[in-house]
Amino acid sequence: MIYNNSKYKVKFYKNTKTDGNPVLEYIEKLSVKEKAKVLKYIEFLRENKGYLDEPYSKHIKGKIRELRIDFTKNRHRILYFTFIKRNIILLHVFLKRTSKVPQSEIKRAEENYHNVLENKELYE
Repeated sequence: MIYNNSKYKVKFYKNTKTDGNPVLEYIEKLSVKEKAKVLKYIEFLRENKGYLDEPYSKHIKGKIRELRIDFTKNRHRILYFTFIKRNIILLHVFLKRTSKVPQSEIKRAEENYHNVLENKELYE
């Protein structure tokens, strides 16, 4: 968990099968400059209570939104939603290579979303 010093908190999805944090692991592998920009955007998202207008964020499906972070030719996308008790859960992250968000990436975020709902105690 990061940024828990305010009313809104940002939490990373935790895979209950592997005990991993895929979004956090992805961010940690980025270059220093890319990581700084991604973390800056996450902080901006938290400061704005989980809602940003385009070009920073875009609605994807249901409660799932997309945080858009462009860095030179890399287009990082973090799929997230705002959860109970003012928690922003970062569900899934990927490097976007096509004009639209691939359905496989949306499906993975939806699976993670449902996993969060089944394991609410991990995010409260």
